[in-house]
Amino acid sequence: CRGKRVILVTATPLNNSPHDILSQIKLFQKARKSTIPNLPNLEGFFNNLAKRLKDLDRQQDYEEYMSTVRENANEIRERVLKYLIVRRTRTEIVKYFAEDLKQQKLKFPEVADPEPIFYQLNNNENSVFNRTIELVATKFQYARYTPLLYYEGDITQPEELAQKNMRKFMKILLVKRLESSFYAFRKSLDRFIKSYEQFIREYDKGNVYVSKKYTNKLFELLEDDNDEVIQQLIDEDKARRYDAADFSPKFIEDLKNDLIVLKEIDELWQTINRDPKLLTFIDILKNRAILKKSKLIVFTESRETAEYLDEELGKRFPRTVLAFSGASGAPVRGRVIANFDARAKSPRDDYRILVSTEVLSEGVNLHRSNVVINYDIPWNPTRLMQRAGRINRVDTKFDKIYAFNFFPTIQSNDQIKLTEAAEYKIQAFIEMLGADARLLMEGEEIKSHDLFTRLTSKKTITGEDEEQESELKYLRVIRDIRDNDPDLFEKIKRLPKKARTAREYEGRGRSLLTYFRKSKLQKFYFSAEKSVEELDFFSAIKCVEVEINEPRESLGADYYELLEKNKKAFVLTTTEDVPEPKGKGGRDSASFVLKILKSNQVRHFKGFTDEDELYIKQVMNLIEEGGLPKQTTKTLVAELSKDPNPLNILARLKTNIASDFFKEPITESSAKTSGPREVILSEYLIGK
Repeated sequence: CRGKRVILVTATPLNNSPHDILSQIKLFQKARKSTIPNLPNLEGFFNNLAKRLKDLDRQQDYEEYMSTVRENANEIRERVLKYLIVRRTRTEIVKYFAEDLKQQKLKFPEVADPEPIFYQLNNNENSVFNRTIELVATKFQYARYTPLLYYEGDITQPEELAQKNMRKFMKILLVKRLESSFYAFRKSLDRFIKSYEQFIREYDKGNVYVSKKYTNKLFELLEDDNDEVIQQLIDEDKARRYDAADFSPKFIEDLKNDLIVLKEIDELWQTINRDPKLLTFIDILKNRAILKKSKLIVFTESRETAEYLDEELGKRFPRTVLAFSGASGAPVRGRVIANFDARAKSPRDDYRILVSTEVLSEGVNLHRSNVVINYDIPWNPTRLMQRAGRINRVDTKFDKIYAFNFFPTIQSNDQIKLTEAAEYKIQAFIEMLGADARLLMEGEEIKSHDLFTRLTSKKTITGEDEEQESELKYLRVIRDIRDNDPDLFEKIKRLPKKARTAREYEGRGRSLLTYFRKSKLQKFYFSAEKSVEELDFFSAIKCVEVEINEPRESLGADYYELLEKNKKAFVLTTTEDVPEPKGKGGRDSASFVLKILKSNQVRHFKGFTDEDELYIKQVMNLIEEGGLPKQTTKTLVAELSKDPNPLNILARLKTNIASDFFKEPITESSAKTSGPREVILSEYLIGK
């Protein structure tokens, strides 16, 4: 992105980790010499935020943890994102661009609150369901998938962490399958049993096969619901053979106990002879008016559940169901677009019900439908927004869109008890999984009650707060003046700098609001008798906003005293008192490269030309300013360690550092704040 103008566009800009935001900003900014006003060291800023959370436990210190997360988010928004992000919601567009929408014949559909569908388990099903959760979450050790944790030889820390993560992933896979459909869970259970039996047979022969290759693919495979491929990789990718004697005796003990647990679960499920979730689904498809004739989009996280629904619904609603998953090819995708995309070039009407995995939850228009059904719980509420986004399009023909979510519950005729029981089931998932539940929600900390509430909230689908303030309100005021009263617009434009006024104000005694500018940097300061503070745009605009006939008052005797306080505060925050960035201490790759370049043999080498010396200085500046990515500095460590000859070091620098890194980012030339400090406007406020 160096030397280029690039805009990042996203419908879901939320990030779980502040460092995710830093990684994106570093595409355009140097980490330790940014152009964001008053924040040259972005890396230090984000590291300090991370330190605040370091010693807090998400569960034991929940309230303090969440309070710190909120404080961090607010600080990131106020100190970083307000300079970088333009956010536009549908509510804003409808409110402030109604005429534009009308002219272009566009409209946003109304979003109904997501409706819960409770599939009720009878007493035996509920007992089996709860016991299964307990066994897979607390009794099952997942020893088959973590052999290196039992290895009595040496293993590296990354290998140990990978094995522990594998245990979490496989646990989550089983819980997801259980909640998705009985069919998908039974298929996964069969694969687990066969895999364990095969592994134990090999162990008895003295063989333990361990592969490290599959760990890197695991997230992707889990996302694609490909536990069959996961199992295949684990079973067949026998990259290295270990001797069974090199493992702790507890390994075979846990393997056998795990197999016993799996067979206990299998035996429990032999007593289940119906699928209450499927039966409930078929019933509402036949009886709910909105579902009887509309085109429907059914989402599931499991490919096997999608295939199962395709077959079962196909029996009840012949020639109307189409299934799509990661295994589907281009012809099937073409049928999806032709039947469900309102912009399709060659529309068809062969199918009414589309059953899909997450693979269609982003980037595809399906707005010939106005109904999304989430057959399994979308643990991360952002997924709900993405799924509904397939039909919540600006050019839809529908006035209203609907979403339905399935929740497991114990049999009851009382709707309130159904809700409570559904929350209890979700709580059982989360509590049994403990800290691992965060992976289900992709890092987001949500309590069970909150999750149910959010999954049945319209706000979750729209992704916006209806009450949120918008600067568009004030931009519209300015636009209306420009278009309808050009004389007033010209008068405002020609207002002299340091213009001042006074008025009565529902506020704190006598005070002064001053609007300052320094090149492209703009700030508002508010001073009273004993305090001075910087205001954000919305706080400042509330002080400024008045009716057109508001009377002007006289300035107070303390006007200049208050103005001086505001000036001092502005000068303090805009003084470039930033020392030259220094190379970081420690043993990271950037420090290692700097150490080599600053060594006597390189610094005093007489064979460099003036151009070579300048180049090496530019490389050092890049590293000190955080202008090279970690992967590049890691590569340099490996390359520069090969040969101490200064000319070879120079050659390797030129080979491994792309010339684009030396280009000035657009931000450096477009965000200069080195101009004079100017007082633009002041408003003296007299408390009523």
